[in-house]
Amino acid sequence: MTDSSVQDAPNAQDPAHLKQSMRKVALTALAGTSIEWYDFFLYATAAALVFPAAFFPGSDPTIGLVLSFGTFAFGFIARPLGGIIFGHFGDRVGRKKTLVIALWMMGISSTLIGLLPTYASIGVAAPILLCLLRFAQGLAIGGQWGGAMLLVTESAPADKRGYYGAYAQAGAPVGVILANLAFILISSSVSEQAFMDWGWRVPFISSVLLIGISMYVQLNLEDTEAFKELQAVKAQRDAESPVKIVRRSPIIEALVKYPKRIALAAGAFLSIQVAFYILIGFVLAYGGDVNGAAIPRDTMLFAVLIASGVQIPAQFWAATYSDRHGRRGIFMLGAVLTGAWSFALFPLIDTGQFWLVVLALSGGLAFLGLMYGPQAAFFTELFSTEVRYSGASLGYQIGAIVGGAFAPTIATLLWAEYSIVWVSVYIAFASLLSLISVRMLTETYKASLNDVE
Repeated sequence: MTDSSVQDAPNAQDPAHLKQSMRKVALTALAGTSIEWYDFFLYATAAALVFPAAFFPGSDPTIGLVLSFGTFAFGFIARPLGGIIFGHFGDRVGRKKTLVIALWMMGISSTLIGLLPTYASIGVAAPILLCLLRFAQGLAIGGQWGGAMLLVTESAPADKRGYYGAYAQAGAPVGVILANLAFILISSSVSEQAFMDWGWRVPFISSVLLIGISMYVQLNLEDTEAFKELQAVKAQRDAESPVKIVRRSPIIEALVKYPKRIALAAGAFLSIQVAFYILIGFVLAYGGDVNGAAIPRDTMLFAVLIASGVQIPAQFWAATYSDRHGRRGIFMLGAVLTGAWSFALFPLIDTGQFWLVVLALSGGLAFLGLMYGPQAAFFTELFSTEVRYSGASLGYQIGAIVGGAFAPTIATLLWAEYSIVWVSVYIAFASLLSLISVRMLTETYKASLNDVE
């Protein structure tokens, strides 16, 4: 049964009021996701540059890097669990409340990483605690994405869901920029020894700011009209029913109703995750390797920073395009271009020339942005309101753990055991799987978000 008698509520509002309200929601989502991803990506940068020495001393450099990237993967292992837990409550008690809890969790766990003693101080307990805190980060990011993107897309006019959804998606590249800027500013302000001793901790400790943003969301934003309508429909049906209605968990409901869509959404996300974490994490280790281009650390960080800046307008353009012409076409184009560009990526980095390195990373992140920009609206539209948080989060986070969790580790092993060209093959293969997955999904850009089954 589908109840679509009520049109998307935001479209019925005064245009000026709607625009002002959407700007507030979109910018708040951008601020929250930016700092949330900043925290998550700080770890990627530190895993490449700091953690091998701080938490795995005495290891062979390659083994230390693999172990460090292994702890990086802990965050991804936790992401589907975070998606399940936060998805359940997001569909039951609201998008806003779960988002606030996710922001709190990320702020606290990231700050504690900045305060964590190293292996030299407490021995093997240090990497164990590091893994636990990374796991907490994963839980938080697993819940944050669904809450932030639904607050925006469920509030947006139907013909601008892609554009406004891109604000939540822009948090990822903005987070990369903030994380790299933090490391650049600290490393350029103190000596190498001071940076390794304590300087790397400052960006993590500053994550306490995220708690302030969570309070702003709690006090200043309302839940979405789609969720409010869902609650009203449930209340009416409960009142009219002679017996108490027992509902399954939204996660179970989503898996029963939409197993194919969840699996294909996860497949669609593979290319984004594999390419992204190689482009922002693995390349830092590869570019700085003494047997390769031997590019200085700050030079590689600047290159990633500039390339992430290029990714942002690419995402907004693709998301806006998808509002007019559909989500699937631009998404599939991004998968094809990302796969093809992977074979130009490392030869350009190997030149050691700064602007060619920037070109290499910018091309990869821009093509990736053609997929990531429309993704919030695309995944929102795949599921009905009562399981939307759960379904979208499951697709997103399963794709994250399969595609992103071990991408830097796999890339490191392929590079060490074979050659760097196999890393390009790895990216291209993931892009092919994403292309096939999106091809098998239906077009969604004209779907109503107020359907309640």
